[in-house]
Amino acid sequence: MDRNRILEGQVAIITGGGSGIGRSTALLLGKQGAKIGLLDRSEDEAAKVKEQIERDGGECIVVDTDVSLAEQVEAGVRQIAEQWGRIDIVFANAGINGTWTPIEDLSPEDWDQTHQINLKGTFMTVKYAVPYLKRQGGSVIITSSVNGTRIFSNIGASAYSASKAGQVAFAKMAALELAQDKIRVNVICPGAIETNIGENTNRTEEAEEAAIPVEYPEGSQPLEGKSGSAEQVAELVLFLASPPSSHITGAQIFIDGAESLLIG
Repeated sequence: MDRNRILEGQVAIITGGGSGIGRSTALLLGKQGAKIGLLDRSEDEAAKVKEQIERDGGECIVVDTDVSLAEQVEAGVRQIAEQWGRIDIVFANAGINGTWTPIEDLSPEDWDQTHQINLKGTFMTVKYAVPYLKRQGGSVIITSSVNGTRIFSNIGASAYSASKAGQVAFAKMAALELAQDKIRVNVICPGAIETNIGENTNRTEEAEEAAIPVEYPEGSQPLEGKSGSAEQVAELVLFLASPPSSHITGAQIFIDGAESLLIG
């Protein structure tokens, strides 16, 4: 694929762009010519990404946004669209692991928090971007997970897994609904990736006690023998946002080095 700034003049919205997969994707898309709008509740981290994009010669704005709050998402999307006059790419990436505990110990509040950020946040990011995407078409990429789609052995992850399965169903529904407007919608399912998402995981003692041992060959990522990198995921997002993927929509793509084929 020709890497000569293939996204020149396009505008990309990225949620959760202050760290991990979102950060790597923002930097890569910025280098490819896209103007980057970061919707992130971690303003300090997002500001560092903005500085790096600008050092690389790109453009970026940061909007303090909690993706679980409709008014903030709507306002953030509108600000980015008004800043540059268009939206071409939406990377709905923000998410949390939340509380991992057996169903009988999982509180309704913890269930709601995980779904408000992971599933409702994805819905609202796409919803408020659609009117702008319809003007010229575009690409939506959603970050789901191997959990809830291929892997169901992580006892205690019912809220997280359900939210991730919901994202896949939403992406497929949106892909068909929006196809007539030349908007593509695809979902990626990363496995173990070196990020800091573990910092927002509350895995309880009850979950540890209820865990079912899963045995698999040494090295849980057969392809490379180690966790993937955020940069590898960013490369996939770039492909799905760019012309070479122009006939791909409604796809569910696993990026896990075959990890989920061992333990799914």
